[in-house]
Amino acid sequence: MAYIEDLLERICRNMINALLTCLENATKATIYNIGPMPTLQAVRKTSGVRIEGTDEIIWGLPAVSDYNYPGKSWEEYKDRPDRALEAMGWCVEKQKSWTAENPYEDVRSVRKQLRGEVEDFHHMEPVLVKKADLYADSPECQEFPVDWQGNPIWQDTEFVVAAVIKIHFTPNAIRRDDKSTKIIREFSMSLGTELLSVHLRENLMRAQREFARQRLESCKELAHELRNTFIKFGFVFSAINAQIGLLRQVWEERLRAAFPELEWKGTILEELSRLVRARLPLLESNDGLLRVCESLLSDHAELAQISLIPEQEEAWFLNRIRPEWERLLNESHHWDGDRDQVMRLLEKLTNSFRLGADPELAARLEPIPGGVAMEWARLAYTQFTPDKRAVLDDIIRLLENPLLPLPHRLQISKNLKSLKVLVEVIPEMEEKANRIIQSLRYGNHLGRKEPGKGCRSPEASALPGVEAPFTFTD
Repeated sequence: MAYIEDLLERICRNMINALLTCLENATKATIYNIGPMPTLQAVRKTSGVRIEGTDEIIWGLPAVSDYNYPGKSWEEYKDRPDRALEAMGWCVEKQKSWTAENPYEDVRSVRKQLRGEVEDFHHMEPVLVKKADLYADSPECQEFPVDWQGNPIWQDTEFVVAAVIKIHFTPNAIRRDDKSTKIIREFSMSLGTELLSVHLRENLMRAQREFARQRLESCKELAHELRNTFIKFGFVFSAINAQIGLLRQVWEERLRAAFPELEWKGTILEELSRLVRARLPLLESNDGLLRVCESLLSDHAELAQISLIPEQEEAWFLNRIRPEWERLLNESHHWDGDRDQVMRLLEKLTNSFRLGADPELAARLEPIPGGVAMEWARLAYTQFTPDKRAVLDDIIRLLENPLLPLPHRLQISKNLKSLKVLVEVIPEMEEKANRIIQSLRYGNHLGRKEPGKGCRSPEASALPGVEAPFTFTD
């Protein structure tokens, strides 16, 4: 996290600046980050060098070091009989400071042990943080690092090492347990508090992000489930349109009986089917066209039986019947002699779709009173949708009119009244569902954006499936 890294860098610099200001003989200070358990990676975090004779500090990690990023793991710097002893290993394992007051006799100087080079005078102080503060839930369940003999370190101590401070001094300016080491120890305690604060802040940010992630996941899940539920409510609109279809079917039956001389779709479709069957024996060797003929006959029969509004019947014709006839006429010569007749019948078929909705026919229909007939014709060709809820009252009113000669009209009216209750409750359910979703999304009680503020979580605004409120369609 960039924010936490910047904060940690700032804390370390402030600490080094304070140390070099208080310790006149200090020339350089470095802070090493230690962790996490059990790897205990030791990494140089920040270093500051005082320009001689001034209070100016040069920041950075210019020197070559094994502890530059990515640093060294506990396995690489802990005490072992077969490798050079390191002051870092002592500070981390023993949780005690190490003072090189005589670099010529420093038994933990890696440079002296390996290359015979003497290091400068320095002091290394571990920064301790209480286990109970870091691992409040279960400090005893943590996996501790082990020493070279396989024994866990820190298991019986109150603290863990979170960092190590290393201060370089001018020659002979540092002694074990002198005033400077005590000052460094005091500063290390302060740094430990600061590091704990950073750790808690990091945990808080991590918890906030996880909470936001879980909230948004819950939001997505709930939105998905609610949308599925509303989709299932589509049966309400389908059921209402099925009841309206009964009105339309009976209406068209009465019109066909009253005006048999008109060219109704059933008669035209039967004539088209006859033309198909007449040429079927000639297609025995053409499986593709045989399948087209079978599909066409099936579509003719189905369209003749169903009662749809004119727009739906036209769509049926354009998407299914006309393309099949065009294929027959274009891919076979068997219908060449019938081409003109077929084209005339197809044109008549499209004209027949609107016969039932013709107000002139409704006005001439007897013995139904004109007002009832006109209303029946208007409502029978209605496709019910959520924005046409007022039409439902008109249909129920028509069904309750004793002058309407419709079988089972009262039963149909009863069914529509029951469905109307569901239609009226759906908007309220939509509103409540949207409020729940928005409440999860924005994390406030009302499920609304605070005035002048956007979404609380950046992820929420980009979450698929949660941005748009519910809008129910059939």
